[in-house]
Amino acid sequence: MSTPKKALFNWSSGKDSALSLYKILRNPDFKIEYLLTSVNKQFQRISMHGVRVELLKAQAKSIGIPLKTMEIPEMPTMEVYEDVMFETLAELKNEGISHSVFGDIFLEDLRKYREDQLAKLGFEGVFPIWKISSHDLIQEFISLGFKTIVVCVNEKYLDKSFVGRIIDQDFINDLPENVDVCGENGEFHTFAFDGPIFSKPIDFEIGEIVYRKYEKPETDDSSNKACDTNDKTAFDFGFWYCDLIAK
Repeated sequence: MSTPKKALFNWSSGKDSALSLYKILRNPDFKIEYLLTSVNKQFQRISMHGVRVELLKAQAKSIGIPLKTMEIPEMPTMEVYEDVMFETLAELKNEGISHSVFGDIFLEDLRKYREDQLAKLGFEGVFPIWKISSHDLIQEFISLGFKTIVVCVNEKYLDKSFVGRIIDQDFINDLPENVDVCGENGEFHTFAFDGPIFSKPIDFEIGEIVYRKYEKPETDDSSNKACDTNDKTAFDFGFWYCDLIAK
């Protein structure tokens, strides 16, 4: 049997990450050395998702994989984001890590961006749930016993009533036809708190629901859309966030 390739997992804290991690952990070709997450340096929350770092750490502890965070300033430029990413990956490469795993499903420009950036440092991208039907993925996610709560919705697609809901069949049935059931186009983001990758559920309570709006940038650079930590800058409309508080 060949030695497994050392890999890092790009952990967003949400359902697609959880299912993708579940699949890669069952693949003997890879050994996940770290969970890697971008964190807003100012607010100490997961970029875009708005989840507190305390809950991110609780996830990593329950999963049993060491966590590495990349601290990114509020509303970073692509240059700033990429500088932090390259510095982080260079350190990990020195530990023999050669692969980077993502939970992307079907956004071709996003995958190309990731692979192009990884190639600059000699890394390879791995996409365990790539091109699997969103409808199949969400049903598999639920059937495996995963549980996740919606922590952010884009008001362009969904109203305030969707934030703070647990994803179940009723949630799926309530989604408008133009919304991907996995939120792959940025319609919503989630926090996974239970399932087969966790040794125990993540304990939290629901806090305040808040609204934030981000100004649209002067230029519509496609690379901005390719960076999941910076995708909010591609919109001039707002987002509803559900704050989760660790218990």
